[in-house]
Amino acid sequence: MKSQSCAVILANGEYPTASMPLQILEKAPFVVCCDGGADGYIARGRVPDVIIGDGDSLSEENRKRYSALIHYNPDQETNDQTKAVQYLMERGYTCISIVGATGKREDHTLGNISLLMEYARMGAEVRMYTDYGVFVPCKGTSNFPCQPGQQVSIFNFTARSLQSDGLLYPIYGFTTWWQGTLNECTSTSFTVEAEGDEGEYLVFLTYPD
Repeated sequence: MKSQSCAVILANGEYPTASMPLQILEKAPFVVCCDGGADGYIARGRVPDVIIGDGDSLSEENRKRYSALIHYNPDQETNDQTKAVQYLMERGYTCISIVGATGKREDHTLGNISLLMEYARMGAEVRMYTDYGVFVPCKGTSNFPCQPGQQVSIFNFTARSLQSDGLLYPIYGFTTWWQGTLNECTSTSFTVEAEGDEGEYLVFLTYPD
């Protein structure tokens, strides 16, 4: 997993409760809240560096009180999470951690997760930390430290074939997302290899016990 010193985006899903995303928020050098996500952050005694969005889900009180922090972006062709990533990358941040992006509406959750691959294509070194584990967009060959028994799911995007080492079940060029779920580490690391350097896939790794 990557350093916890990356810029952090707090999305407008369920506020994190697990120690990993909370620690990432606590140690973040720069925090961007997606619109209404700022309400939960402010309610816990924190002040974001920037609030991104169209203002439709931020409380009226916080909209007025923190108006100087709001970067208004009315673009309806993308979501607030993507606006936050674009904002950070335009200012030189490429190491980005996203928290609070899951929960609440399932369609928003799925959209937020699937966008990770787009951010990787933009050049971001991005991770999404949930209350259960971390999503990592990958291509080519990737290696992860882990513990035996730790749970892993792999979602194929563009890879024609996939191979692995250190996982309980062999993987291949799945054509649907469910086929790569519920795998398990058998060693202290595992490797996933896609055919060609451009083969893209998304790894979900639960937190170690």
